[in-house]
Amino acid sequence: MASQLAVAVLAAGKGTRMKSALPKVLHPLGGRSLLERVLDSLDDVNPTYRLIIVGYGAEQVRQALAHVPNLTFVEQTQQLGTGHAVQQVMPHLSDFDGDFLVLNGDVPLLRPATLSKLLTTHRQHGNAVTVLTAQFVDPTGYGRVFCNEDNIVTEIIEHRDCTEAQRQNRRINAGVYCFNWAALAKILPHLKADNDQQEYYLTDVVKDLAPAMAVDVDDPQEIQGINNRKQLAEAYSILQDRIKDYWMAAGVTLVDPDSTTIDTTVVLETDVIIEPQTHLRGKTVIGTGSRIGPGTLIEDSQIAAHVTVLYSVVTDSKVGEGTRIGPYAHLRGQAVVGDRCRIGNFVEIKKSTLGNRVNAAHLSYLGDATLGDRVNIGAGTITANYDGYQKHPTVIGDRTKTGANSVLVAPVTLGADVTVGAGSVVTKDVPDDHLVVARAKQSAVSGWRPKSVRGADAQQANPQETDAE
Repeated sequence: MASQLAVAVLAAGKGTRMKSALPKVLHPLGGRSLLERVLDSLDDVNPTYRLIIVGYGAEQVRQALAHVPNLTFVEQTQQLGTGHAVQQVMPHLSDFDGDFLVLNGDVPLLRPATLSKLLTTHRQHGNAVTVLTAQFVDPTGYGRVFCNEDNIVTEIIEHRDCTEAQRQNRRINAGVYCFNWAALAKILPHLKADNDQQEYYLTDVVKDLAPAMAVDVDDPQEIQGINNRKQLAEAYSILQDRIKDYWMAAGVTLVDPDSTTIDTTVVLETDVIIEPQTHLRGKTVIGTGSRIGPGTLIEDSQIAAHVTVLYSVVTDSKVGEGTRIGPYAHLRGQAVVGDRCRIGNFVEIKKSTLGNRVNAAHLSYLGDATLGDRVNIGAGTITANYDGYQKHPTVIGDRTKTGANSVLVAPVTLGADVTVGAGSVVTKDVPDDHLVVARAKQSAVSGWRPKSVRGADAQQANPQETDAE
């Protein structure tokens, strides 16, 4: 039987340099928190146990990961170093006999293939510990890992303790370890805090475990940690490069990748074209042949095939095949738009369902409405859905047309094949096949002038005489 694997993710620190009330590991990066990204890197190694070591903001971390199954949270009430953090998991693994992987909750760019390579090397060589390392062009500030020609670790020395000659070594410690748990469990209780920080370091156990082997990561960017907002932005840039390279290789056109951002949770089908200054967020899906942008934000929405979205915002919504959105349209709050619709300039749709071939070309608001097929919404049509206390529905039947500047005061239902006269305020239901006109009768008064104008006219006709000097 294959050896079991337990994983501990160190996520107890506050992240003081982030200057945030949010625990560092919960800061977002491309649609996922840092901690969620670390957990995503475990996809290829299938751990039996996943332990999250929490401390600062522990309850926030628990709540943020409530949707993730099979996690065990381990409290580290005092943050006394990496060795101390791992000591806290010992009661949870008292009967465990397998391999033990240690990850950091603020190192979110590790690829699953990297951890798979680390674990495979660890098991093939029967190592007591396997250390993930990287070759840095400028390793200043990092602890150095010294190995023989077989990559067996001879020692790990902190940068400040290295001689000038030792500092020429470019192999650094990534802080990711794979241990034989039985071997580690014998040493952990005896770890000492013999250092200036009076903390228990996991690196101190490596010298007592043999064999200890180093495995270099292929891409040093993978082990970049996040300690401040600048590093968070740098990690986002690295992540975006990965995402865009992936989608372009998969048959998606990015007209200007540098001005476009795409979350890792987004799915794009072939022959999608993403125009400049477009941002795709959350659980968004874009269907084949669609053209998105320029200047567009789409978040948590499903866009069908051959849709055009121009200079618009779409959130929590669905758009049917062949529909045109924009410019300057706003779909939100679970809007559902059917096939081959036209949602045009400055149209807002909120929590409404539109049938197929609906046309709302400009300057309209549809809120809490249900529209049938081939409805035409005239410019300036408004569904007045809010009475000051609650929202009310509007229902519009197939092939109904509203005139310009119509107001439909909800709750109200218009049947099929209804025509609403321009400027009407509709407050009552209208049956099928009717014309409804709800506006004051136009009147014209000949020769009428405002009072102020009439007074001026009279003064011009009869100027007052003044005494001569």
